[in-house]
Amino acid sequence: MKIGILQTGHAPDEIIGEQGDYDAMFRRLLAGQGYDFVTFDVVDGQFPDGPQAADAWLITGSKHGAYEDHPWIPPLEGLIREIKTSGAPLIGVCFGHQIIAQALGGKVEKFAGGWSVGKQDYEIAGKPMSLNAWHQDQVVELPPETEVIGANAFCANAALVIGGNVLTIQPHPEFTAAVIGGLIEHRGGAVPTELVEAARANLSADTQSDAFRDLMIAHLQKHMAEATE
Repeated sequence: MKIGILQTGHAPDEIIGEQGDYDAMFRRLLAGQGYDFVTFDVVDGQFPDGPQAADAWLITGSKHGAYEDHPWIPPLEGLIREIKTSGAPLIGVCFGHQIIAQALGGKVEKFAGGWSVGKQDYEIAGKPMSLNAWHQDQVVELPPETEVIGANAFCANAALVIGGNVLTIQPHPEFTAAVIGGLIEHRGGAVPTELVEAARANLSADTQSDAFRDLMIAHLQKHMAEATE
């Protein structure tokens, strides 16, 4: 299976040196499954020819807002709608979660409740799951055909299934403690001090990234099989 990674932002240079860019984090998360990967830096204007350029698709996080006026956002939204219509599996994480919801008829905004940073506890697919988060924006209105499969008290729409072949998640299963630590050091200035310190204190706490990775793999396999029937 070829997975097309639509990269919508870049990690800070200081993180890239040790952890790689956002696409590399997903390659590590999904390693060992026999997948091939191809990255399209859509944030820099590099787009695939269409949904047929890969068997399945994944949209990364970004420092940008889905509602911001960037020239690459409208064509990305168009591609999202084409992928959904094609039936190919599509996964979105953080910004990817938000831009998919927006492209398909939902609404994203800067959340009045502020930031969510570091290890957070959710219920996802009926199970407790702790994942690392780094966001201020949230999906506040759902697109049609959406089932909410993950939430917590702070983020009501933390994980979604849209129309069957689309799976999205607000926190970051691909972010390790080292990545969160790097973001604290190099992008933590935008976040309230008390949240940064709480995240720093929880860096050694266990998360269940593997549990959500398994949901991602099951989603890819199931809907890839359906798309080829």
